Amino acid sequence: MAESAREELSALAAIFCGPGEWEVLSHSETDGTVFRILTKAEGLMGEDVPLELLFHLPVNYPSCLPAISVHSEHLTRAQSMTVKEKLLKQAENLLSEPMVHELVLWIQHNLRHVLNQPETGSGREKCTFATGTTVDDGLWMTLLHLDHMRAKTRYVQTVEKWASDLQLTGRLMFMGKIILILLQGDRRNIKVSGI
Repeated sequence: MAESAREELSALAAIFCGPGEWEVLSHSETDGTVFRILTKAEGLMGEDVPLELLFHLPVNYPSCLPAISVHSEHLTRAQSMTVKEKLLKQAENLLSEPMVHELVLWIQHNLRHVLNQPETGSGREKCTFATGTTVDDGLWMTLLHLDHMRAKTRYVQTVEKWASDLQLTGRLMFMGKIILILLQGDRRNIKVSGI
């Protein structure tokens, strides 16, 4: 790791010195450094939105972009992905110089504007799941895990009704008192109301 990157990590540890604001998750001479920064930014309605920003600085950083992950209970998955994309786009402008603090400051000042922008794209964007499978944004698949099922028949009837109403297909799997539901469908057909 470059000396400038080491200096940046020391500076970040000093800047984000509040309880839980900064944590190094892993450090390796071959894989680089992964750390988490907890911060807040102004949301759409002026409220403070807590953000968990994970950065993976590869060994050749800052000559290459860091990997970034954005998490917040106050943001949807799509909003988190948009924030991540905007941060990476901003990072491209800062290539070859330490950039993490600049990126954190940028999102603190611009989150409201990022969330306020209409979604751009063709509606056929790709989304990659943890399994590595790429699926079209219109089609999706999910696995629901319900613990402590009390009335099996009632659960089955409710799930079948939802699947029918939402034009979903899937499978129900039972493991004792646990029900696993694998659903898939076309997002364009779903109009959720009253669920």
